[in-house]
Formats: sequence, structure tokens, C-alpha cells
Amino acid sequence: MNIPTETVNTLITLFKISIAIIGTVIVAHVINRALVTYFKFASDKLKIDETTYTVVRRILTITIYIIGIAVVITLIPGLPDLMLGMAAGAGIAAIVIGFAAQKVLSNVFGGISIAIYRPFRVGDVVEMEDEYGTIENITLRHTVIRTWQNKMQIIPNSRISEDTIVNWTIEDLTVLWKVEFGISYDSDIDIARSIILDEIDKHPDVMHEEDKEAKVRVTELGDFAVKLRATFWVSDRPTAWGTGAEIRESVKKRFDREGVEIPFPYRTVVFKKDMKVEL
Repeated sequence: MNIPTETVNTLITLFKISIAIIGTVIVAHVINRALVTYFKFASDKLKIDETTYTVVRRILTITIYIIGIAVVITLIPGLPDLMLGMAAGAGIAAIVIGFAAQKVLSNVFGGISIAIYRPFRVGDVVEMEDEYGTIENITLRHTVIRTWQNKMQIIPNSRISEDTIVNWTIEDLTVLWKVEFGISYDSDIDIARSIILDEIDKHPDVMHEEDKEAKVRVTELGDFAVKLRATFWVSDRPTAWGTGAEIRESVKKRFDREGVEIPFPYRTVVFKKDMKVEL
């Protein structure tokens, strides 16, 4: 039985397309796995930065898929010419699509920018938008932060490239932390300062090096309280918050025992009928 030439050509084309698709998927998977394996074995010796490695690995994988799609398009008879014709006559559609893809491209370029300039890396402790946590993952589209509440916060890279980020991990990990107290005007400032410094010195997580001395300063004479600010050094940002909370509690208990008053707002209410009318 003679098979028509057109049918044979169609089957050959379908076979080539199938091979191209399967080959693209296999090559992308093999290269991705090879890069993962290589990084695990070489990261300690070559000091490869995980952030840069992750973004580069994903860019290579996407590039392989794009090449595979381009090969498939060239294998379909008439499709390349059709797409060129559509592209030539679709200026308005291209503009619309460009606007629609603006955010996506912005996120992608943001991810590449993070990999190049490295304002933070995977594992860094950062503070952004009043949220504090650890960088868990960086993709071409978004960055994943595990917050102090153990929640995964997913932030688009375009926002990260525009907002201010506090990185608590770059270079020196030590942190100068502050805790503020208010005492009444009748209380003795020197006694209050002595109690605060004593409680700070007792805490095991406070650093006691010569150039990292704890200090207590008067920062404000408020409407009803004298504001004192205590500053002290701790080893890193994750330690700072808990240390500050424990010092605040111990100082409050000492204030209660030793008669240092922590005031609250006073208001004097005068009723109109009680006021004397001067003639």
C-alpha cells in the first residue's frame, strides 16, 4: 500500500517536533540537576554564592526552553512565515502585550539585578516593609522571606528593587540595640540609670567588650515623663529583640522594688459649674 507523500511528510514533521520537545525537556532537566549537584560539591571549595548560582541556573533553564520553542516553530511548515507576517502587522498588539508584560519583565530584571549587585543573599536576615525575617529563596520573579512568625512572605522583585531594605547580615553581625524607659519627674535619674545599667550588665547575651559599652541617656523631657534610652550591643539581630524584651521586664521589676515610678498621663478635669465667674 502506497502512503501519500503529504502524510509521510506530516508524520516526519510530527516526529521531529516530538523529538525536539522531549529533547528540550530532557536537556533542561539534566543541566538543572547537574548544576544543583555541582553546586553542592563545589560551594565550600569555590565559595560560590548561592544567590547568584540560583538565578544563573534558572536563566540557563529558561534559555534552553526558549531555544527549544524556537526549534519547534521552525519545524512546523509555514509557521515561521506566518509569525513574521503577524509580527509585522501587529504593532498595536505588541504595544498592548508589552504593557501587560511590563510587571513580569520588571520582576525578571529585578531578580537579575539582585544576582549581580547582591544587596542580600539566601540566608541573610533582612528587614523590609516593617517585616523581619530570613531570605529563603530568590527566583527571577520574586523573593521569599521567612518571617519571625515562620510565615513565608513572597515579594515581587520589582518592589524589592524600589524599597529600602535593612540587611542585618552584611559584614559585621553585631547590633547596637535600644530600649526606652519613662520615669516620673519625681524619680532620681541617676538611680534609674544605675538600675538599667545593672540589669543590662547581668544579661548573658549583652556584649561587654571595651568598645561596646552600654549607655543610658536622657532623650526627652516629655509632658509627664523623663525619657531614658538604653543602648547595648548584642551578637546579631535575631538575639536583639528577645534580649531587649527581657531587659525591659527586669528593669520594670527593679523599678517597682526600688521606688522608681513609671508614670502614666495625668489629666485634670474641671467642670464649668465649678469655675468662678469673674465680673
